[in-house]
Amino acid sequence: MQKIKRDEHRKSFVNSMTKNTYAMVLAGGRGSRLYNLTDWRAKPAVPFGGKFRIIDFVLSNCVNSGIRRIGVATQYKSHSLLQHVQRGWSFLNGKFGEFVDVLPAQQWLQESWYQGTADAVFQNLDILRQTQPDYVLVLAGDHVYKMDYGKMLACHVAKQADMTVACINVPISDATGFGVMGVDTESRVVDFTEKPVHPTPIPGSPGRALASMGIYIFNTKFLVEQLTRDASDKSSSHDFGKDIIPYLVSGNYRVIAQSFEDSCVKMNGELPYWRDVGTVDAYWEANMELTKVTPDLNMYDHEWPIWTHQEQLPPAKFVFNDDNRRGMAVDSLVSGGCIISGAYLNRSMLFSNVLVHSYSNIEDSVLLPNVIVSRSVTLKRVVVDKNCVIPEGLTVGVNPEEDKKRFFVTDKGITLITPEMLGQDVHDSGAHSA
Repeated sequence: MQKIKRDEHRKSFVNSMTKNTYAMVLAGGRGSRLYNLTDWRAKPAVPFGGKFRIIDFVLSNCVNSGIRRIGVATQYKSHSLLQHVQRGWSFLNGKFGEFVDVLPAQQWLQESWYQGTADAVFQNLDILRQTQPDYVLVLAGDHVYKMDYGKMLACHVAKQADMTVACINVPISDATGFGVMGVDTESRVVDFTEKPVHPTPIPGSPGRALASMGIYIFNTKFLVEQLTRDASDKSSSHDFGKDIIPYLVSGNYRVIAQSFEDSCVKMNGELPYWRDVGTVDAYWEANMELTKVTPDLNMYDHEWPIWTHQEQLPPAKFVFNDDNRRGMAVDSLVSGGCIISGAYLNRSMLFSNVLVHSYSNIEDSVLLPNVIVSRSVTLKRVVVDKNCVIPEGLTVGVNPEEDKKRFFVTDKGITLITPEMLGQDVHDSGAHSA
């Protein structure tokens, strides 16, 4: 009975904090390492997992954690991102103080676009003053993971932190792309270096480093003070990792590191799931993982669902059952509106409204929405962008040298196909939707 009362008290305590938190999602980046996939959309708007967009994961984490006052700061080619947020996240009820606001750079405080991650928040300080939250949660909008931000908030308050940084244990070979931190025995950050050439290893673990996830919690008053100070510093690049955190760590401020393992939402007791799908290889691999019998990311979890814009589409359809013309899919995800007409799919992911014609063979591939695959096509280890029409008889993924003449091929042999590479200029015609 006492344990139940303690659990109820803790839940009430966390709920009161999440209700008084404003989440600022930084979703303005291009994600240039995804190459042509981000020619017409920002990285957070890139489709992922058969029916979602990358930004759906961080927004779902907010809603599932009880944080329902959210701002999404946009900048780079944001049309499809704005459209998706408007269509998929309008269910929050403004009558109860719930909302997802889209915040393009409006140059209210200065005549410039967002100059860095800290500047993106600084230019929206008026929003924070209007909502008057006790805490501000700053989030990157371009990673795939499940996390209970309420647990991180509880850690922030319990340790009386000025700022709390979510961190993850990564191989030291990967740490050069992160902000790397050192902590003391009380998890207080004692040093921080953004994207170091020679990352500092974790004591006792020479092959690992403690990396920032780009997830921060601030006491609101403290954040406003620090952003205002940084904005007046002409030598600053106005970035949390490059400027704000190093300044706070070097001063007499309480910056606490909170392990992702302590706040992640796990599946069947497995290791914490977090993916930066910032390269074509990583994007392909993360989507392919979902075709496994038991993937590391559970998309069928009713307790921590991933919310998105739900298109009204008919069920996927498989037709023809002849020996040389059988519509079937093995170890694959096939979304609504798809028709597999006498074609074979193996270990592949099809987004909405994909049509695959007869005698085609699709293996280890990711096909984004509205792709049409003509007859007798072979695709292996490819990513096909939205609205592509694959011509009859085309073979991709068998001869990399031949593929490089028309398409983008990664060092690991993944081929990216876009409408422009096929000579289909659907963007200028107005038919394209990112």
